[in-house]
Amino acid sequence: MTNNTISSTNGENKVENFNVPHENQNNTLNPSNLGYINTSSTFDSDELHDPKEFEGIDLERDAAFAPRLEVDYAPNVDYVPIGGDELSLHESDAVLSRELSRRITNTNSLLHKKNYQDEDLTMGFEKEFPPMLPDRTPYCVSYNGANDPLHPHNYSLSKKIIFSIPIAISSLSVSLGSALFSQGAKQVSEIYHVGSVVTALGTSLFVFGFAAGPVVYGPLSELFGRRMVMIVSNFGFVCFSFAVATAKDIQTIMICRFFAGCIGSAPFVVGPAILVDLYPARVRGMVIGGLVSILFSAPALAPVIGGFIAINEHMGYRWLSYISALVGCLALLSTVILLEETHHPVILVRKAEILRRKTGNWGIFAPHEEISLSLKEIFQNNILRPLKLLFTEPIIFIVSIYNAFVYGILYALLTAIPLIFEGRYGWKQGVAELPYLSLLIGILSAGVIIVYFEIHSNKKADAAGLGGKVIPENRCLPMMIGAFTFVIGVFWMGWTGDFPDKIHFMVPIIGLSFVGNGLILIFLPSMNYILDCYLYVAASALAGNTFIRSAVGGIFPIVIKQMYTNLTIKWASTLIGCFGLIMIPFPFLFYKYGNRIRAKSKFALK
Repeated sequence: MTNNTISSTNGENKVENFNVPHENQNNTLNPSNLGYINTSSTFDSDELHDPKEFEGIDLERDAAFAPRLEVDYAPNVDYVPIGGDELSLHESDAVLSRELSRRITNTNSLLHKKNYQDEDLTMGFEKEFPPMLPDRTPYCVSYNGANDPLHPHNYSLSKKIIFSIPIAISSLSVSLGSALFSQGAKQVSEIYHVGSVVTALGTSLFVFGFAAGPVVYGPLSELFGRRMVMIVSNFGFVCFSFAVATAKDIQTIMICRFFAGCIGSAPFVVGPAILVDLYPARVRGMVIGGLVSILFSAPALAPVIGGFIAINEHMGYRWLSYISALVGCLALLSTVILLEETHHPVILVRKAEILRRKTGNWGIFAPHEEISLSLKEIFQNNILRPLKLLFTEPIIFIVSIYNAFVYGILYALLTAIPLIFEGRYGWKQGVAELPYLSLLIGILSAGVIIVYFEIHSNKKADAAGLGGKVIPENRCLPMMIGAFTFVIGVFWMGWTGDFPDKIHFMVPIIGLSFVGNGLILIFLPSMNYILDCYLYVAASALAGNTFIRSAVGGIFPIVIKQMYTNLTIKWASTLIGCFGLIMIPFPFLFYKYGNRIRAKSKFALK
């Protein structure tokens, strides 16, 4: 009997044969074959009381299996199917698919575990080891190439759009919830007799929740699938949003705001991961661009909506949370009704289950169900992985720092814009939030620029004969533009908005559109850059990014009012602009040296 193993040479898979001993062969250990568990031994009384070390060769850890277990998972793939992405070829091969699943679930460390001293590695009382089973590879299900109808990349466009709707609504509900509450700060302060810093905590704690939740949701979605994680997240967001709306004291408001952000944060990491599941490399950037535009447009629209709700005597600050909860209910219903599972390995689990039922062959399996994990193993190997990626991968860490700064400015504007137009120009609440529409115009203009770069990048790939392959560093090109427009907008808004008696109000409003343009041109390409580099652990990589981004972003609402009041609007904006100037070189450095950094990474695609 022969078994097949796979090796990778210049991006091509070559099949090699090696011998497996037959049942009638001598069951002794032989380095020249796979190894055979010794079944000729019997147990005496001493062995029963003093268990011996495992006898034989562990098929998962033996060196004879090294070519199969240590497949290079960041190959130099020169061509990607137009209907797929960098992982499409791997998912159609049984051996590579098994290794991919082990990388996603982070179980290689368990397979190579050395310490089995405390575990009973016997078959039971006086029971010999059974004969070896044949190689499992023929029993492993996989996709039927890049054009397999079961693969989410090959779903119809209408089906993809239907699956995308719950993601968009879920992202909208959480983003609205993060920003709407800020417009009720004055009422909360008057009713509960607290200062502006305490009321700002309502926004900050919500954003801090964004830092905690994704660290758990990202890895869990890679283990158990996307759909259930989204349902749990939406349900939790609805419950705690209603709790905020009905709270009787300030403590309940603050605690529930944190948990609403924490439990409801799955759309920020699982949402983009679902879009990666559904859309091939050629259109992935544009689709995720639409999602990010929603994430940034909601905080721009929320103050406009919330400002008029807060001053309505029949509604007040509680309705800000009621509206967030009602939109969350719509997101929950759409997720339950419209969204199906999209995570590629989990779909194969369902396929294997159906085949086992139809054929009665219990040996059929999917790579993702090869190993079951305990709660402790999930925590050690998976929940902590986003933080490990964040602090060990230079690309994720540096991009996340840039993201954190930009994201913080987005929430800083929730305070800065009213200070300019309500405090300096004397506008009333509601009207003073209308300049946020200029920020929205800048966001939409950035979306047009990014679409242009996506189309241009695809044309270059086609001309080079690369099919659907995406060069991650090309994502840095829009960031180069955004790095400048963002800084220009911050200086423009700050220095013109501090002189209301000399400068017309439209001038700082125009500057605000440059800020919105820069926010998206920096944030969206950097997110796509992380996804392209860490495709098979996309949710965990984004979770690490979201952790530091939200942790830093949550600080801004607390300090920004004091900073703009004490430094004045022009000098506070100058300080922010100078930080932006320091970060301008980042996209240029990644464009030039990003490929070298990825080549040295353990997780990044090369």
